[in-house]
Amino acid sequence: MTLVRRLLIPVSLCFSAQLFALDDSNTLLLPSDERCLLSLSSTDSAAQALSQCSDWAAQGDRQAQFELGQYWLKQPLERQDLPQALHWLELASLQGHAEAQRLLGLMYWQGQGVDGNNVQAYVILKMAAVNGSDQAMDDADHLAEQMQRSELAIATQVLGDIFRRYLDELQSLPANAPLGAQPTPLP
Repeated sequence: MTLVRRLLIPVSLCFSAQLFALDDSNTLLLPSDERCLLSLSSTDSAAQALSQCSDWAAQGDRQAQFELGQYWLKQPLERQDLPQALHWLELASLQGHAEAQRLLGLMYWQGQGVDGNNVQAYVILKMAAVNGSDQAMDDADHLAEQMQRSELAIATQVLGDIFRRYLDELQSLPANAPLGAQPTPLP
């Protein structure tokens, strides 16, 4: 399997088929308010909020998935659950949640819960930037300064391949497709 193909598989977890907004139902832009209220101070309330958030996340609510991933990632070390954080952030990323993609990219950059991989981190951070995270663009720029030239070349090739495939699929949509029609998600 080529290096590019090995990189495309995990990258597709982070790339939403909703790259471009085609109508008002675009869900790329998320409200900044929390859905799950996981920062409650009362133990009973916090446990109830965590349970409710887990239910929403399991039903596919990407904001709840993001908040659960962030919750498990940002816990004190003795309570941190990196596999849970990775799981929920990947699910939210699949749905184009830019901040989930940014945190996922940072996990790959720092080797936090995953094997560190600058190429993977850079690609994911660029995806997050495309999906609306200004901070991800800054993070990607900082990472690029630390990457070897060969790593940056591979990441650029992967990003180019992903965008070409996406644009090809956009062009293959029928001319009379409704405005909200979108291409099939990347494999």
